[in-house]
Amino acid sequence: MDKAIPYKTNQLIFVLIKLSLVLAAFYFIYHKLTQNANLDFSFFISRITHNQNFSFQFIILLLALSSLNWMLEIKKWQLLVEHLLPISFKSASQQTLSALTASLITPNRVGDYGAKALYYKPRNRKKIVLLNGLANLMQMAVTLVFGSIGLSILAKTYTLPFHNQHSLALAFSLAIGIVLIILLFKHPFVKSVKTKLRNALTFLISINIKTQVNTLLLSLLRYSIFSFQFYVILLLFDVNISYGSAMIILSTMYLLTSIIPSIFIFDIVVKSGIAVYLFGLLSIPAVPVLCATTLMWILNFVLPSGIGGYFILRFNPLKTE
Repeated sequence: MDKAIPYKTNQLIFVLIKLSLVLAAFYFIYHKLTQNANLDFSFFISRITHNQNFSFQFIILLLALSSLNWMLEIKKWQLLVEHLLPISFKSASQQTLSALTASLITPNRVGDYGAKALYYKPRNRKKIVLLNGLANLMQMAVTLVFGSIGLSILAKTYTLPFHNQHSLALAFSLAIGIVLIILLFKHPFVKSVKTKLRNALTFLISINIKTQVNTLLLSLLRYSIFSFQFYVILLLFDVNISYGSAMIILSTMYLLTSIIPSIFIFDIVVKSGIAVYLFGLLSIPAVPVLCATTLMWILNFVLPSGIGGYFILRFNPLKTE
């Protein structure tokens, strides 16, 4: 009987932690949507409800694109974890969406790593973190490639705020950074962790080429899906822009937002500001761009986070794999 009390107490504490995490995430979502200084939420709702372009068919299309977006992300996670141990698509869904919810209130989505790791036994958690890092690295690689192309095209056409002198300063800073890294790696402390780094690299290299290629292809397909979805939403808000021009702007926007450190819940604020500036280069008004960015955020982060919150509340640490 004495042993049952601490167990029940621990269970109660764990439930309260899960509930607090979900409530905090939902509060921040509510706060960002209703307290957005750039776009009044009631005005945003009015723009949608009075927009004849938002037919039932288009709403289904947008929801289908968001579902496909996250199905690809879930499949990517399942593919990587299967290198370590068997995992069903259902389990991969629970881990991916609950990790999304947990990441909302953490800087640079670090909560995503911790949430997924908790689903596994301690002996596997370091490898799970590495696999999650590889998944994010693959998505970042696609963003960097297409973003660099988009930024290069944009820089040749328009005068951007980071001109020659800023580029020179950036190159100089990078050179200094590389030199410091080289010197740092000679430090005794860094030498002491080289073994751990070597073990991590050995594990990542052990992932077969087919899995790596398929993961990269899924990342590319996911990038194409949410970029196309953004374009469709712009058209629904009566933005007159060609698909090619939109992709140049969007790829640049994704590149810039991906390299700016921020708390993930402020992602909508960062993306909105950058999107307004970049689309402004094409003389596109700010309001439809802000509406499109907000709707993209709701479809691809707010709605999946609701499902993720449900999975967090159902999470049981005793049933980890």
